[in-house]
Amino acid sequence: MFDFFKSSPQKSPTTPSSKNPERLLKDFIDQAPNASYTFDSERGAPESEICRDTKEKGMECRMIQMHATKLFEVMQDNGFFCALPMDPSRTHMECRRMPKS
Repeated sequence: MFDFFKSSPQKSPTTPSSKNPERLLKDFIDQAPNASYTFDSERGAPESEICRDTKEKGMECRMIQMHATKLFEVMQDNGFFCALPMDPSRTHMECRRMPKS
């Protein structure tokens, strides 16, 4: 998901199980609502890594206790359009906020 020569993203530790993963995701999105997001996980894994790249802070990532299919659904519920990248060698999902009409 990341190029070898790019700086490594800032990662936070895996989120505590006591917090609602959907709430943690919403809080993460609310910090930079217009950023582009990517997420990835191992097939069938119960957690996914979601990242955003902002000009101010660079790449920021969080581990969310959520299967990728659920994360896809929740991102869409939060107003994002998510799709695979054009490059067929990439397996992560890219999400961009849909304009409000």
